[in-house]
This record gives sequence, structure tokens and C-alpha cells, in this order.
Amino acid sequence: MIRTIITSAVLTGIFCSGFAVIIDLATDMLQRQQLIIVSFASGFLGSLFAQTVLSRWKTK
Repeated sequence: MIRTIITSAVLTGIFCSGFAVIIDLATDMLQRQQLIIVSFASGFLGSLFAQTVLSRWKTK
């Protein structure tokens, strides 16, 4: 179960990083490496949070 959660979170993080790179090409607000790291962390942590909350609701 934990492997599925981590895999989903990593995929979400990668998607967010790719999306942020496209936005960066249009706006150029941060350095590309910083943007990728922040976006990946945001997507990864957001996905973990959502899955944790949803799995808690399923068990109730």
C-alpha cells in the first residue's frame, strides 16, 4: 500500500515539475532548478496529504 502511495505522489510531483517548467518558459520568475524543486515538492506533498486524508475517510 505504501508503495502505491509513494508512486502516485512521485508521478504527481513529476507532472507538477513539468507543468511548472512550461509556465517558467512563459514567465521566467525563478531559476529553472529552483522552480522544478519547489514544484516537485508541492506536488509530492500535496498528493501525500490528499491520499492520507482520503484513506482515513475510507476506513470510517
